[in-house]
Amino acid sequence: MALYSKIIGTGSYLPEQRVTNEDLATQLAAKGIETSDEWIVSRSGIEARHYAAPEQNASDLALIAAKNALAMAGLLPNDIDLIIVASSTPDFFGSFPSTACIVQSKLGITNHCAAVDMQAVCSGFVYAVSTADSFIKSGAHKNVLVIGAEVFSRILNFDDRGTCVLFGDGAGAIVMTGSDTPGILAAKLHADGRHAGILSVPGTVTGGALAGSAFLYMDGPAVFKLAVSVLEKVARETLECAHMAPDQIDWLIPHQANLRIMNSTARKLGLALEKMVVTVDQHGNTSSASIPLALDIALRDGRVKKGDNVLMEGVGGGFTWGAVLAQM
Repeated sequence: MALYSKIIGTGSYLPEQRVTNEDLATQLAAKGIETSDEWIVSRSGIEARHYAAPEQNASDLALIAAKNALAMAGLLPNDIDLIIVASSTPDFFGSFPSTACIVQSKLGITNHCAAVDMQAVCSGFVYAVSTADSFIKSGAHKNVLVIGAEVFSRILNFDDRGTCVLFGDGAGAIVMTGSDTPGILAAKLHADGRHAGILSVPGTVTGGALAGSAFLYMDGPAVFKLAVSVLEKVARETLECAHMAPDQIDWLIPHQANLRIMNSTARKLGLALEKMVVTVDQHGNTSSASIPLALDIALRDGRVKKGDNVLMEGVGGGFTWGAVLAQM
């Protein structure tokens, strides 16, 4: 059995359609809803986001990110023996077949590897990484493909400017493998179902018809307050598990939801804002895809280097939150 699991490849994909705040303001103005670039940026830090084409599903975005991660890792698709896809916007409304199984098929994997979806909303990626870490260290699996993929544009209510301006589509992927050298150093996961109502898609299917709403609902102030509180705590908890201090973090990669939340977490940890990877300005909130997207970009542009200690943390509907500390 491996002493550690290690990230050996990353990949990402953003759909071609880039939507700026000005684009959204024009779209909403036609519906009689007033917003502006200044209003959106001041509240979230978001300047633009990407939307999937009508024919693109979460698995299509995931496929490209996965291929890029496999190429960096130097592995072939059939080298993978477990696929975990974190997504709140799976290919099928009933969530089956799983998006992970669809990705397996699209990658041409024929080795009958395990494939499963994971639902923890914006915390989904850190939940999936922690799960993959446990499987690898137990000896059950050797090479695991972890993907976060979202098409949140499909569940946005464009009559609600408080939510529709915040989210975007995209996918990020990593390949993890067993290693005798440090990789995933610690992980902590939490949830509190008492807060399920503050961020949800409150609809279900009854008799083949939608009951409730298929649009995302968010109590912004409640989510903001809870996120600011739990992200610092879980970061310190994870560092304590690894017997490390905040000043040993080389890079903080938080869930890219809101720049004010991200900056608050960094300051509470005593980290310079220059040590935080920020993509929310150009991607918006891509839910489970946001952390692997940011990690891939920071690796490929040279900011994150081999041996760096990277703290990744997320918070999402459920209410869920968690963090993973990795040595690259």
